Amino acid sequence: MEILYEDNHIISVNKSNSDIVQVDKTGDLSLEDKVKAYIKVKYNKPGEVFLGVAHRIDRPVSGAVLFARTSKALVRLNEMFQKKEVKKIYWAIVKEKPPKTGDTINHYIFRDQQKNKSYASDTEKKDAKPASLTYTLVASAENYHLLEIDLHTGRHHQIRCQLAKIGCPIKGDLKYGFARSNPDGGISLHSRKIEFIHPVSKQPVIIMANPPQDALWTYFLGILK
Repeated sequence: MEILYEDNHIISVNKSNSDIVQVDKTGDLSLEDKVKAYIKVKYNKPGEVFLGVAHRIDRPVSGAVLFARTSKALVRLNEMFQKKEVKKIYWAIVKEKPPKTGDTINHYIFRDQQKNKSYASDTEKKDAKPASLTYTLVASAENYHLLEIDLHTGRHHQIRCQLAKIGCPIKGDLKYGFARSNPDGGISLHSRKIEFIHPVSKQPVIIMANPPQDALWTYFLGILK
């Protein structure tokens, strides 16, 4: 488990694309429980360790996840996420080059609870919520392209279904139309950066997470460096 940032009030971890952030019906050990165990041992904490989940990313997605170590920090972080005061940057690898080198795309997203899948529409639909993101084409390989995504809203599977809607499903994402899975079972979507004002100290915080170690991610990192 890679710790990206840690102080008395918050902690951020680089999630692997096999971890779940919180316990679900699978019963698998969650990242939340792993971080609690880490804090308990490191600080020799007696009894229950407080840890608040400030935001979540899907199980097959990797990258920076933010937790609160105090109730005060959790309340303030929740408010900041609701007010869109936290900047979230993602990287996505896609096979099809997007129609533009950069664009802000807006859709209405409807979630099908039974299928655990979201659908993006160009027009307003009943029970659908507005969704917005800005993508930028930042690098290209022979067969794949790297997009940087500035997420403006936080809808269910938003990046996955919006990119699929414009003909660019994420590498490995069978649910949203990619042809085959990745060897590790994850998808090539990564929470690259979280930027915000610290909820207690009021100092600016920038948290960066390196993507998983595989040949394609390494190639793109090399280009960008």
